[in-house]
Amino acid sequence: MKHEILDKFLNRYQTHKSVQNLKNSFNNIEPADEKKLLEFYSKAIPLLEDCMWKNHITDSILTDYQKLFQEYEILIQLDEGSDSRYKFIIAIPVADRPQHLQACLRSILTLCRLYQYGGLSNGVYSKISILISDDSQHLESINKNKLIVKSFINQGLDVIYFGETQQKEALSSIDTDKAQNITGTFRPESFYHKGASITRNITYLKLQQMQSDNEPCLFYFIDSDQEFQVNIQTENGSKEYYAINYFYHLNEIFSQNDVSILTGKVVGDPPVSPAVMAGTFMDDIIYFLQKISKLKPENSCQFHSDFETNTGDAAYHDMADLFGFNTPSDHHTYHCILSNAHNNSDCLNHFLTNINQFFDGEHPTRKSYYYYENLSSSIKPARTIYTGNYIFKPENLKYFIPFANLKLRMAGPVLGRIIKADLGDKFKSANLPMLHKRTVEKTGQSEFRPGVSHVNNVVDLSGEFIRQFFGDVMLFSIIELTEMGYPKVQLSSKIISETIDKTFLSMKSKYLTKQQELSIKVNLLKSTINNTDHWWNHKTELHHGIDDLENFIQNIENNFDKNASIYKSINTHKIVYTYTSKIANAIASYHKDLSYWKRILSTRNLDL
Repeated sequence: MKHEILDKFLNRYQTHKSVQNLKNSFNNIEPADEKKLLEFYSKAIPLLEDCMWKNHITDSILTDYQKLFQEYEILIQLDEGSDSRYKFIIAIPVADRPQHLQACLRSILTLCRLYQYGGLSNGVYSKISILISDDSQHLESINKNKLIVKSFINQGLDVIYFGETQQKEALSSIDTDKAQNITGTFRPESFYHKGASITRNITYLKLQQMQSDNEPCLFYFIDSDQEFQVNIQTENGSKEYYAINYFYHLNEIFSQNDVSILTGKVVGDPPVSPAVMAGTFMDDIIYFLQKISKLKPENSCQFHSDFETNTGDAAYHDMADLFGFNTPSDHHTYHCILSNAHNNSDCLNHFLTNINQFFDGEHPTRKSYYYYENLSSSIKPARTIYTGNYIFKPENLKYFIPFANLKLRMAGPVLGRIIKADLGDKFKSANLPMLHKRTVEKTGQSEFRPGVSHVNNVVDLSGEFIRQFFGDVMLFSIIELTEMGYPKVQLSSKIISETIDKTFLSMKSKYLTKQQELSIKVNLLKSTINNTDHWWNHKTELHHGIDDLENFIQNIENNFDKNASIYKSINTHKIVYTYTSKIANAIASYHKDLSYWKRILSTRNLDL
């Protein structure tokens, strides 16, 4: 076997002393010694990876990097029957998002083709299986999803469709009354939009059946609006790359470290609700308008040169400090994504005509970008799970998504705190992000997003807000309770209720403070946009963009004004009591739920 790409990399970076030493050791390996060659590739890959990223990465270098793994896979396949690496079963819950699902599966297929993890067996990628858990309501989406699954099966992916019929069969062997906090309560005729947490838990039942005693496997949960790519910031926004061999790296992490559950994160669009991003976005809009108002509209666009690396963890979040992150800066500069020749007026118009995508989860000024970090160095103890990017060994199916029937946001952070309390440092995070895309290019909106309603130009975030607010109440109650020993310690209902009530009052105060700050920002934005001295008020070609901005402001006021229904809801005793009582009952029932769930999983041969 030839090692052309390996030789090419060793020669390219031979000025690095460590690579020179590596090259010398490679020359001492006999070509027929496959075991030593495999060991050498395992040592060489992370070192060459470091060199590749420390230098300016190009398309040609990335292509060689992918071919390097293809060489490595060929070497493994030469020794038939020796590939004892992990098989990955990728679980993808989806609800009325066929376009997102199509893009997600395409990214998996592309990743398999570029890196060849596990190789092909009878035309199928043998170490990758995909489980599509369909929670769609509309028959059109369901039929499209089935066709998408069939299409990718024909292209070499092992894809299993797990729809309504199959999910009901999975649930037929359990007492749904006893498992209602885990698998939900619903009428047979409305078995859809059960929620991502419930769908994941039902999917656990299928995954338990799919594991094999003969082959080690890892379960890998991702979201349908994600892709196995990363984005790198460029002069025109960002460029997307298949720059990470996820399966190879995950196999290395789980093989060489004492890891039981691993979580990654996302780059691209934020993973949080618009309900907690409006303040930071308003800061950035105001700053952008004030800055561009001082420029001549006909001059070449001035918003490509500011390369700011200020989109760190949770920079988009209005209350980042709650999660232990630094308070975001007062503003982030908008980075124009137009690539053709254009001026400042074009830049402003493009920004304004896309501004309402914010309500579907985009944050144009605070996207996250991929920054390389040596993977071994990036592995660290975790405290939260990102439910769109977590990987675990089969024995951890016992950690179902807790309190799923509440359908609140923050399920991942809540699960993370519970796992952290039980597993300790066997629960890790690593720099293996996936690309997150909230909207589809065709419409500029999400295909389906629970809690967000679009009627013509009116957006209602009330459902999303309630899920976010009480999700925060649940999370920060759990944080305090785990400090008291929960869930290992069975706490009294009185302690649980008092903790929730105290957390509610604290969250309410923080949310109302942010609402008051947002009201001031809305008034400042209005005065900025309506200032007759600003040039956009004298250019007719910007009228549509200004209309979009005014529509944005109207929707911000409708959703976040002091008289908005979402703030009335957290001041309404009946609504507050209903949610806090449900949270308290769910937390108090966790031990009983866990006990019943373990009993379900103890039966290995479930008839699914």
